[in-house]
Amino acid sequence: MKFWLTSLISVLCASAQAADIPVTIYADAGYPPYAYEKNGKPAGLYYDIVRAAVGHMQGYKVEIQPVPWKRGMALLRTGTGFALYPPYMNTKDEPWTWPYSLPLYEEHVVAVCRKDVLAAKPRKRWPEDFYGLTIGNNAGFIVGGEAFDQAVRARQLRVEEAKDSETNIVKLGLKRIDCYINDRLSIQWTLNQLKAQGKYDEGGMHASVAEAAVIAVKQGFLGFTDRDNGKYTYKNDFVKQFDNAISLMKHTGEMDAITRNFFKTH
Repeated sequence: MKFWLTSLISVLCASAQAADIPVTIYADAGYPPYAYEKNGKPAGLYYDIVRAAVGHMQGYKVEIQPVPWKRGMALLRTGTGFALYPPYMNTKDEPWTWPYSLPLYEEHVVAVCRKDVLAAKPRKRWPEDFYGLTIGNNAGFIVGGEAFDQAVRARQLRVEEAKDSETNIVKLGLKRIDCYINDRLSIQWTLNQLKAQGKYDEGGMHASVAEAAVIAVKQGFLGFTDRDNGKYTYKNDFVKQFDNAISLMKHTGEMDAITRNFFKTH
């Protein structure tokens, strides 16, 4: 009897595990320290948060796969990708992304420029004080704001896109662009990594840089596709469970602990 009961429990557990729905979440591969690829695997603060959240969920076997941001957005736009982190909420320019999860973290978008560019004139007002300059941006990122986008269309300033933060910062140091816009922490973290690896000689081969202006305070989310035409039948349940997990993590202090531990070790 004991053997029969043990066997039944094993079968039931195996069946429950087999019933878990496989889900792929895509992650930005070039946005350290928040989301990036390390040795072929996802890493970053948002990875730690999302991994912890799905650990509280039932019925899903989640794989997190890093991809270039532009490709990740294309997957959501065509409905071939289920979810991607960490977009800012932007239903105007990215109507294919919906719904969004509860906010995962708050970021500060800034403009960092070469010091010789800042010495030429005061550059505090965004984007008016930056007219005539070439601004670096990560491919597919929409972070400059509406007035900035209008200035680009009016050719009052120029934008050059590169695949990730590292490429943009090196371009800034080599004077191929005048300023770079992204999250403050991401810029500083990447710059420090480049210096530690001997890839950025600030004040020597590479220009000295400094923060010029705060552009916006934004929140990062897990964004889902709205173009799947019902393909992901489990989407509503997944979104609900994920949000419940994020809410629980914030309430219990787990979210603060993840953030503290991440920045203590990076």
